[in-house]
Amino acid sequence: MLKWITPLTAIIALGCGAAAAAGKYHHQTYMQGDFEGTKTCLKCHREEAEQFISSQHYQWEGGTPDLVNADGKRYGKMSMINDFCTNPSGHQWIGEVRNADGKVLAKGCSNCHAGLGKLPGTEATDEELENVDCLICHASGYRRNLYSTEDGGWEWRPILWKNQEGLNAISKRISQPTRTMCLRCHSASGGGPNYKRGDLEYILKDPERSFDVHMAAAGGDMSCADCHGSDDHRVRGHGVDLVASDAPDDHLSCDGPCHGATPHEDDDLNRHAVKVDCASCHIPTFAKDDPTDMRRDWSNVSWSEEKGKYVYAVELESNVVPVYAWHNGQNQVQLPGKAVARNDQGEVIMAAPVGSRDDPDSKLKPFKLHKGVLPVLDDKQWLVPIGTEEFYAHGDIDRAVHEGAEMYYGLEDIDYSWTETSRHMGIYHEVVPKEDALKCRDCHGRKTRLDWQALGYAEDPAK
Repeated sequence: MLKWITPLTAIIALGCGAAAAAGKYHHQTYMQGDFEGTKTCLKCHREEAEQFISSQHYQWEGGTPDLVNADGKRYGKMSMINDFCTNPSGHQWIGEVRNADGKVLAKGCSNCHAGLGKLPGTEATDEELENVDCLICHASGYRRNLYSTEDGGWEWRPILWKNQEGLNAISKRISQPTRTMCLRCHSASGGGPNYKRGDLEYILKDPERSFDVHMAAAGGDMSCADCHGSDDHRVRGHGVDLVASDAPDDHLSCDGPCHGATPHEDDDLNRHAVKVDCASCHIPTFAKDDPTDMRRDWSNVSWSEEKGKYVYAVELESNVVPVYAWHNGQNQVQLPGKAVARNDQGEVIMAAPVGSRDDPDSKLKPFKLHKGVLPVLDDKQWLVPIGTEEFYAHGDIDRAVHEGAEMYYGLEDIDYSWTETSRHMGIYHEVVPKEDALKCRDCHGRKTRLDWQALGYAEDPAK
């Protein structure tokens, strides 16, 4: 049975899970008096909040040094169009959408933002800094919900906001971000558990060693920050389709300080490691517990009695074998307001790795290859985002496309067609131990998982 979990219910479901795995709670003795929201944090941590509002986690966009077609411009989730929820612009940012029965269908994209409801600004004003939700990343057991304000707006508040004693207790459960805290948002993005990334499942809060050797208590027992942490609230690492980089000069790779360039005792395996990324052999499959969204068709609309709303067509798969491609660290993406670029199959290239067999900087890496169906303007050949929030209630996809065109481009009178899309998404998590890694015969031989010709070889080089 399909499991639907929103970011909020994910927090409830995870509970305290791997709370404070990195050590004891902080602030047990620091906190004096009542917790009054982020302004309480700012009394000691204003500099940290200033750092955070300029980060990708808050801005949802940033510099793009690894994009070959961005001309140095800033892009990110806030400005790009994707083949999942398409774009967080306009009224899609925050608010309640209800069906005829009064059931809340959506609360907006800000549900996964580390802020309290305001669209991110860049000026370090008191108002902006107080919009940072410090507890979402740093407080174990913290939960929040959407509430209306007196001026007719919306804001995220702790569910304990009327329970001062309980809120005070939560504000003292402060630690460095744990796996559970990161998974609150990163596992729930895209509409359901593990829908988007495929390799970030809720089970990673406390997995078995065979599921992920890095995060398992019987393995490395690593937190997300052990790999992704950087200075000044910046985050290291980004995938092919995550266009902006918080730390462009601090690249994240397995063969850095952890494993080195020759991680194996076997010389032949070390020879492979020169051109084959560690993840290619050590992540044989992904979506091992929760299925992942492999194709989303916004043109195919139906009513779901179970969910009480209109839905797009989605194809979910489990134990997915990655596709493999050469990657030199640079990427190509489809930019907004630009004519679409298509691959040999006629699909719009939403995101693709740059590289080749002959490129000395390229390695063979694993990817989730997500397919979609999105609208494109007939005249300009621009992708159009979809007014997704209201769509769940009214189910009129033509209206939702027109809403998206007006909201995003300011265009009212449009003609559009539906087009197939393709997105490469890097696979980095759910790393298995060496005994479960791929063997020679998985790639070489009759039942190979590799398309050798597509990779630039005339045939299997092991023949």
